[in-house]
Amino acid sequence: MTGQNVSILVVDDEPPIRRLLRVGLGSQGYAVSEAPNAKAAIELMQAQRPDLILLDLGLPGMTGLELLGKWRDDGLDIPVVILSSRTDEAGIVQALEIGADDYVTKPFGMNELVARIRVALRHKFQQQGEKPVFQAGDLSVDLVKRIVKVEGREVKLSPKEYDILRMLVQYAGKVLTHRFLLKQIWNESTDVQYLRVYVRQLRQKIEKTPDQPRYIITETGVGYRLREVD
Repeated sequence: MTGQNVSILVVDDEPPIRRLLRVGLGSQGYAVSEAPNAKAAIELMQAQRPDLILLDLGLPGMTGLELLGKWRDDGLDIPVVILSSRTDEAGIVQALEIGADDYVTKPFGMNELVARIRVALRHKFQQQGEKPVFQAGDLSVDLVKRIVKVEGREVKLSPKEYDILRMLVQYAGKVLTHRFLLKQIWNESTDVQYLRVYVRQLRQKIEKTPDQPRYIITETGVGYRLREVD
C-alpha cells in the first residue's frame, strides 16, 4: 500500500522526531499531522480521523499508554503504531495488549517504519477473514486443508505447532505478544516456556537454519512475528 491519500497523526513531544517523520513520511506520499501531547492529540481527533496514528509512549502529562487506553475504551479502531525506547519492553508489551497494532523502537530507520505502517494499514483495510493459502518464500500454509509445505515438501506438525503457525499466519507481519499467543493457543495461564519449546520445535521443521530463522522472528522480551518474505 502506498502513501497516496493516507493520513497519519504523529503524537510525539520531541520536535526533531516530529520533523523527521513529517519529512520522511511526506516524501512517501503520506499526509502528516502532528500533536506534541495527549491533549493536542485528543483535540485534533475531534476534528479529523487519520488512517493511522504514530504514538510515543513517553508523552508528558497523560502518557501514551493512557491515551491509547482511552482511545480503545472509546471504541477507536484506527491502527496505532507505538514509538518507544529500546529499553521499554514492558511498556511495549502493555501497549500491544491494550490494542496497539505494532511498534518501532527509537532510533528507527524510515524503511522499517514505513514497512510497519503498511502492515498495520493492510490489516485494517483488507476484508475480514484469512487467505486460503499463505505463501512466504519457500513456506506455504494451506489454512483450509491444514497442509504446510517447505520447498514443496509437506511438513508434519503437531496440533499445537500448527495452531501457533496458523495464528502467526493470520497476523502475518504483526508482532504477537507471549500472553496473546498463550491465551489463544492454550486458553489458560501457561508458562511462557511451553510456548518457547513449541516455537523451537516449529522452527526445526520449517526453517532452513533454525538458529537464524527466516520466518518466525523473535521480538525480544515481547513475542514473535511471522516475517512476510519477499
